[in-house]
Amino acid sequence: MADLQQLFQLGQQMQGRLQQLQTELANRTIETSSGGGMVKVTADGRGTVRAVWIDPGVFADHDAEFLSDLVLTAVAEAQRRAAEMLQSEMRKVPSLPFGSPF
Repeated sequence: MADLQQLFQLGQQMQGRLQQLQTELANRTIETSSGGGMVKVTADGRGTVRAVWIDPGVFADHDAEFLSDLVLTAVAEAQRRAAEMLQSEMRKVPSLPFGSPF
């Protein structure tokens, strides 16, 4: 029964660490750009887009399709970086004795 209690405690510790990690990731920022800086995107470490900045010159010199491609590229890169950050942090979380929960 002591092993079961230890396993339960380890699970609670892991859950606490995962919640802490979610909070830490929410407070981190990732900034990406596309089109040579014509579009910039800021996201948190969970991949949620927090801000989009578009150089006003893009509107005068390019069509809507070009602009949407730039925005999509910058957002995708921010989300990719956030996923990499999450994976990196998850490797630091100890797994349960019988295998990884992920």
